[in-house]
Amino acid sequence: MAQSTAPRLRGQILRLRRRAAAQPELGLDTLLPEAEVRQVLKEEGATWKIIFYTPWLSFWAFFWQVLSPDRSCRAAVKRIAAWMARRGETIDDEDTSPYCKARARLPEAVPFRLMRSLGRKLHEAVPAEWLWCGRRVKVVDGTTVSMPDTAANQAEYPQSRAQKPGLGFPLARVVVVFCLATGVVLEAAIGKYQGKQTGENALFRRLWDEYQPGDVSLGDRGFSSYFDIALLKRRGVDSVCRLHQARISDYRVGRRLGKEDHIVTWAKPARPEWMDEATYQSISGTMDVRIVRIRVEIPGFRTRVLDVVTTLLDADLYTKKDLADLYRRRWEAELHLRSIKVVLGLDVLRCKTPALVRKEIWMGLLGYNVIRGAMAEAAKAHGTVPQRVSFKGALQTLQANETALREGTPAVRAWLWDILLESIARDEVGHRPNRVEPRARKRRPKPYPLLMVPRAEAKEALLKAG
Repeated sequence: MAQSTAPRLRGQILRLRRRAAAQPELGLDTLLPEAEVRQVLKEEGATWKIIFYTPWLSFWAFFWQVLSPDRSCRAAVKRIAAWMARRGETIDDEDTSPYCKARARLPEAVPFRLMRSLGRKLHEAVPAEWLWCGRRVKVVDGTTVSMPDTAANQAEYPQSRAQKPGLGFPLARVVVVFCLATGVVLEAAIGKYQGKQTGENALFRRLWDEYQPGDVSLGDRGFSSYFDIALLKRRGVDSVCRLHQARISDYRVGRRLGKEDHIVTWAKPARPEWMDEATYQSISGTMDVRIVRIRVEIPGFRTRVLDVVTTLLDADLYTKKDLADLYRRRWEAELHLRSIKVVLGLDVLRCKTPALVRKEIWMGLLGYNVIRGAMAEAAKAHGTVPQRVSFKGALQTLQANETALREGTPAVRAWLWDILLESIARDEVGHRPNRVEPRARKRRPKPYPLLMVPRAEAKEALLKAG
């Protein structure tokens, strides 16, 4: 006669509930308080049945996974097992499937909301001496990320049409708004790599609610259209962008402010497809903009002459040199994207469904903001600026101290946090003004041929060849 499994199942559930009673500490209360995380989890409906992989434990493991040098799910489960071992307990099964299912249940809005909340807090706490001409500057830029070649990812984020089917990887476009002073992410949007209304400027328009009256928007020539500048100005936001290559600036016309510095009047172009008629009619038929020409006389720089267009018309408050210095700092957005994609490893994502892909991006940006927050705190405490602090050094410092931060007492964590900030502040990047490096790689790639047919066909050919 078969024995009942009910007693065994009840015992297993009781053991799991005892384990779930204690939850690991995030260890970052200064930047990411546990109470705030739990509140967001609750508000977004992350309240599934409490056994082992609770919403908090799933978030905890996912967060430290994206900041880990090994970003695999196996490493995340090993981290959980190590935490339990230090408490004198063991995990019944180190299979990654339960963790992956719990991670999939986490609402996408949880890391997104926490990323935005932390970014805004850090942006609003910027000291006055870090501002540009007393103004808060937000710099926008875009990039692309690759992901596993699954049917679900291909359907949501198709690969480039230049690649043959079965040979490419799905691509997503990401547009990010950074705080210029601290480098934190304030807002971001994800879209397809190609198709109607999938360009960087189209995604940028989704993010305008992040801008406040008095802000300055800094961007490259892709964000310098008449309508983008006019609609931002209507919100009380000034723009500084490189002049689009389709516009020719004639410094013999307009109101002259100085050498190669003048104010001109632009006429409203025809209505673009993406704009409705009511919005188009509400925009003024003309707009005064200031255009300055910046000449780059540094040997080795690719660009020698560039024109910058702005709605900052007062040449006494915002000199030509101020605008030149500001536009040069636009390059910091490229460095921030490099930190996200290369240092954090988000250039090639791991998740196999679109929802998890977006979740991986939002969690990665949350981790990025935590690192930037630590850099900003370190810069304030030790009299420097975030731009002089190494991002990778800050990440390595957090990684080296993560266990002590998570498992120390509140007094120990407070003491350790001060030591950690001092270590981050000391790890400065080299001061290399006007640095020039060739865009080339010395180390040669492995001499393997490129895969020119889908992998399944290549494997079948190998099997046929014997």
